[in-house]
Amino acid sequence: MHQHRKPRTQSVFTQRAVRVGLFAAGAAGLATAVPAQAATGTPQHAAVATDQTFSRADFRHHTQTRDSFTVRQFGTVNAASARNQANAVGVGCSVDDDCRSVALSFQIVTMAGEHTHLTAVNRGDAVNQHCDGCQTLAGAYQFVVSTPRPFTLDEETQRRLADIHQRLDALTRSTLPAADLKTQADSLAAEVNTVLHDAVANAPKGDQPPTVTLHRHLDGWPAH
Repeated sequence: MHQHRKPRTQSVFTQRAVRVGLFAAGAAGLATAVPAQAATGTPQHAAVATDQTFSRADFRHHTQTRDSFTVRQFGTVNAASARNQANAVGVGCSVDDDCRSVALSFQIVTMAGEHTHLTAVNRGDAVNQHCDGCQTLAGAYQFVVSTPRPFTLDEETQRRLADIHQRLDALTRSTLPAADLKTQADSLAAEVNTVLHDAVANAPKGDQPPTVTLHRHLDGWPAH
């Protein structure tokens, strides 16, 4: 099988400390998450969120684009697991009969606790199979909001995020070249990052300051 895969500029699985006691290893249609308890502050021992977006373009369906924008508010937890994944596949097209496959996944996870242990995976994977001249793009953006005390996103923050979600939908449906689409997706991610930083500015204080961490992974073909 003839298969093209763009060389990765970073490891799919990365691991780093987000804050003392909180570690990140750092997709969406299918999702599972423990209901948020931040409003009551009731402790949760563990919380799980899985979000995945998948698109496949081929000679029958030359264009397929998918995106997702999910918000998971875990509340107070001792441990959490978050996985965000975007997969785009182009199959069986040619330069004269090209295909376009785009998958973008934005995942926002909020949690509270002084020493929460987080395992976060963020992955974007684009693959072309017998698809010369095709545009295939997968972008995964994962935002982890960690606060020492229980915290929920207020209505204004949710309104701003909903507006970005609508613009992500429009961008995914657009016919922009892959390079321009990447740039604009990054721009929307930067807006999300700003909104979340604004939101935690007034979050209840603790021994550790609130943090917002962005994991970004883009994969595409052609590489330019």
